[in-house]
Formats: sequence, C-alpha cells, structure tokens
Amino acid sequence: MCGRFTLTLNTQALLEAFPQFTFPAGVQPRYNIAPGQPLLAIPNDGQQRATHFLWGFVPGWAKDPRRYRFINARAETAAQKPAFRAAFRRRRCLVPADGFYEWRRAHGKRAQPFYFTLKNQRPFAIAGLWEHWQGADGSEIIGCVLLTVPANACVASVHDRMPLILPPEAYALWLAPEPQPPERLRPLLRPYPAEAMQCWAVSSAVNNPRQDAPHLITAVET
Repeated sequence: MCGRFTLTLNTQALLEAFPQFTFPAGVQPRYNIAPGQPLLAIPNDGQQRATHFLWGFVPGWAKDPRRYRFINARAETAAQKPAFRAAFRRRRCLVPADGFYEWRRAHGKRAQPFYFTLKNQRPFAIAGLWEHWQGADGSEIIGCVLLTVPANACVASVHDRMPLILPPEAYALWLAPEPQPPERLRPLLRPYPAEAMQCWAVSSAVNNPRQDAPHLITAVET
C-alpha cells in the first residue's frame, strides 16, 4: 500500500520539474502527506492543470461517505472493482510526489518506517483515480485514490506493495480526457524499475500525521 508520501517542492520547483503542467500559486513543501488530507493532483480534464483533491476516494454510488473512503486501489483489479471501474475508464489523475514511506513489520518489534525516492532525486508522478461524490443534502467530496502494484526488488524487503509510478512518456495516455478501455492502460500497470530507486530508514516521528518537517526524511540508524 501507500499510506504516506512527500512533495517537498514549491510552485516554482514544480513548474521546472513538470513543465507540461501548470500549478497553483503558493504550493509549499510537504513531508508527511497523509490520508484524509488535501493532495495535489492533475486530473484528466484536458486542462493539464494541477488542483487539490482530498486523499480519500468515495464512489459516486455510496450513500454514506464515511463507510466508503478508499486511499489505495490495486492496479491489477481496479478496472473490475465496482468502486473503481468507472473512474479507471474515465477519471484518472497524476499525483506529483518525490518520495513515499513504507513500514517494515517485525514480530515483537515496532514497525520501522523507510523512505523511498528515485536515485536521481527527481520528483515523479503516482497514478491515481478521482471521483466527484455528491450527497442528497448537497454536500460533495472530490477525492482520489492512489493505485498500487506489486513491490519491485527495492521495496520488497520492506513491503509487498508500492505506488504505481508512471514514467513521463505514459502521462499523455493516462491523462487522456476520453474514456479508455482497460486493455489499453494495462501495459502501464507495472512496478517502477528497482535499479532506479533507493531507500533508507527514518524516524518513527513520521507515524504522527501532524508532523510535517524536513527532519522526517533524514536517515537514522536501525
């Protein structure tokens, strides 16, 4: 799964890293983006413009959004699952990030968090799905879910799943505004190359979603 990630760039740095997209003014670095919080996402609405969604996907048919709020979906099955199949075809997005956390669990020990980045330290884009939910009382939620795939060799020593990181050449297809058949998207649903990634242990302070500071990504001894 992917339960926390970072985007430690401001607006200007994002524009330089993703010149094909526009970003809102005033974006500030974030070191501990958690479920239930706003995140920056680029939807497939043809505008090539980032906006803020809630990290928490509520299917359009849900009666009670408290019962159905997903943060991750398996890329291998999203096209078939009732909660995600319409969004997989019609409402996809990219979620900019520059790192993510996973936890290694050991019997009798506290889970140890690890921080994963690309070796070249460049930001990347996680594949997501988005949905606009509207309640009978007029309330609404525009939320998204991050897709995950089986872990590559770099991540597998810590966790068996990882975010679906898309290479830049896949952005255009993923953000196509017209509906896409699942078979056309299926070749994109694969783990990012392990040799292009790195990780290190970090402090358990990241467990607290209220913590959001640069020290969270500093390496620690295990």
